[in-house]
Amino acid sequence: MRTPFTPFLAAAMILCACPFVQAQTTAPPSAKAQFDAASKQADARFQTDQQLCNKDPDSASRMQCKRDANAEYDKAIAAAKAHMAASAIPAPVQAPQSVQSACADCGKVVSVGQIEKKGEGSAMGMVAGGVAGALLGNQIGGGTGKTLATVGGAAGGAFAGREIEKRMTSQKVWNVKVQYANGNSSNFEFQNDPGFRVGDSVKNSDRSIVRQ
Repeated sequence: MRTPFTPFLAAAMILCACPFVQAQTTAPPSAKAQFDAASKQADARFQTDQQLCNKDPDSASRMQCKRDANAEYDKAIAAAKAHMAASAIPAPVQAPQSVQSACADCGKVVSVGQIEKKGEGSAMGMVAGGVAGALLGNQIGGGTGKTLATVGGAAGGAFAGREIEKRMTSQKVWNVKVQYANGNSSNFEFQNDPGFRVGDSVKNSDRSIVRQ
């Protein structure tokens, strides 16, 4: 039985008959090779211009034509040299992405410890201290001296009462010191042990710090 000759069979036969061509990749010409090619092109154009200038019957016009040809030749050579010099300059090396997008709010923990933080003195402490100081001052001296002692005792008692209240309401807090890449440092306080250790990588978060 004879096999019918279909268009698909013809296309397959043509493809099989075609020689196998392997794609070859060629490296781009070097800067020196490009300069040599540009120089040859400028020389050829200069020779052509000179021949055209020599055909000019007017001597003044002929000399001007040659000057223009020399100027064009010098311009082409200068452009070729500039291109070669630019091609010889290596491309700038870009910093890795991790360096370019460095975290400005990131740092490392350099110290962790407990400190004693004084409480805040209230108006009640000042009043109580002032009253006690005034009573003590009122018992000293007499007349004007007694009045001055009372006033002085009230002022001193208010200050003392406030300081005593601060000490009575003081508490121990955890202080964590963080050093940043730009050289700055900050201290953060915590009521309880935050669990940070020296060397931990942290970043700022809502007036505090968290691990990275």
